[in-house]
Amino acid sequence: MLDPKFVLENRDFVVGRTASRGMALDLGEFVRLSEEKKGVLKASEDLRAERNKASEEVARMKRDGRDAAALIAATKTVGDRIKELEDQIRAYDDKIRLSLLNIPNLPHASVPEGKSAADNVVVRESGAPPAFTFAPQAHWDIGTKLGILDFDRAAKITGSRFTVYLGAGARLERALINFMLDIHTRDRGFTEVIPPFIANEASLTGTGNLPKFAEDLFKLEKYPWYLIPTAEVPLTNYFRDEIIDGSILPRRLAAYTPCFRSEAGSYGKDIRGLIRQHQFNKVEMMIFSPPDRSFDELEYMTAGAEEVLKRLGLAYRVVALCTGDMGFASMKTYDLEVWMPSRAGYMEISSCSNCGDFQARRANIRFRREPKAKPEFVHTLNGSGLAVGRTVSAILENYQRKDGTVVVPEGLRPYMDGRDVIA
Repeated sequence: MLDPKFVLENRDFVVGRTASRGMALDLGEFVRLSEEKKGVLKASEDLRAERNKASEEVARMKRDGRDAAALIAATKTVGDRIKELEDQIRAYDDKIRLSLLNIPNLPHASVPEGKSAADNVVVRESGAPPAFTFAPQAHWDIGTKLGILDFDRAAKITGSRFTVYLGAGARLERALINFMLDIHTRDRGFTEVIPPFIANEASLTGTGNLPKFAEDLFKLEKYPWYLIPTAEVPLTNYFRDEIIDGSILPRRLAAYTPCFRSEAGSYGKDIRGLIRQHQFNKVEMMIFSPPDRSFDELEYMTAGAEEVLKRLGLAYRVVALCTGDMGFASMKTYDLEVWMPSRAGYMEISSCSNCGDFQARRANIRFRREPKAKPEFVHTLNGSGLAVGRTVSAILENYQRKDGTVVVPEGLRPYMDGRDVIA
């Protein structure tokens, strides 16, 4: 959520930066509510001053032995009116907050301008795509022929966009989760977390999933809870409504969770294979940072996701998303895209974002630089480290052989009991 004072004082800037994201923003309702609240606040302050003055007069009258009953009654009437105005102010605050909840974060000045993914900017590339002497197959065909992925029976059990992993396929998925977590925790200083896989409305509002993206979520019937779309939700809300000791920042967390998304609006897009599933596994990175360090932390987080791809020997590139292609809560995002032979092109496998204080304002997460210092909002960052199913698909396609077998990347073999080939 944006700072309401900043929005009010910089309306043209906010409208312009929001327009760069492809959204026409009308601040009329927000301005009207803010001005009306200002008037009520002024009336409340005037009455408080009147009540304080009357209280002083009551005290003098009592000292002088005079009857102050009438003035006391009048003071009580003023107090009742102040309470009414305070209720109105709270109502205005709720309405103003609601009007701000649907406004996206403002892109940072370093974000390239653009309307769609076609305007994203390649920052760097690593590795070379494999050269095949045969026509490479798509991962869903490879996995099905190897008997390690079963899409048909998953559809029977649940429906489309679900998968059953079998044998070496299940082991590969589990191996990758441990492999990724070890890189982030052992080598890069993240603290491993196992959070709840179900979150409440306040948590999803804090990250920006609600109210705007309710249709993307799976809500539990008869409960005020949702299945998490990503570990970003429980990890961000770990410090909700708290003031953090600034000495522990930056605080870096990593978690494996299953993720659940309805994929609303994506019908017909990546419907085959592991790319766009309703249920998938992911290792997530989360950082709480002081504002002056958050962009350094974004580079550190992105490098961690890159390290996973490097150790797996997969060709990839880092892309800076343009203003029109960023997520709702982000002020700057890098996507990591891995080479996929079946596409003869790159596919997103990780997204690392600096959300600034946007989520921290929604979730009321603050910190103190010193014990008696004024609380400040933290900056929150999140990133995939990586999406596990997509990593499985990249391994199957990039390490496939003509005979239909798949080589296990060397760095992953210790997690596969030394196994070097899936046959």
